Amino acid sequence: MNEADALDIIQSALWMVIVGAGPAIGAAMVVGVAIALLQALTQVQEMTLTFVPKIVTIFLVVTLTGSFIGGQFYLFTENVYGRIEHGFER
Repeated sequence: MNEADALDIIQSALWMVIVGAGPAIGAAMVVGVAIALLQALTQVQEMTLTFVPKIVTIFLVVTLTGSFIGGQFYLFTENVYGRIEHGFER
């Protein structure tokens, strides 16, 4: 294994982190901005008002996108194991 192979695997791993966490983080960010706007408009500064909708949203998004994320992790794992098996000759 040379430096190019290691960098390729690291790049793929970082991309998998983005793909795996992206939908949940994006949804939490949208809900957080909406709740912050609602709090700014109504002057309601309740701390739990921000956490409960975010937790529910993250749970729903992970439930809906779980099979896609799992499939992407499966493909990544197969790719890495295939490279180990063939000695990084690709």
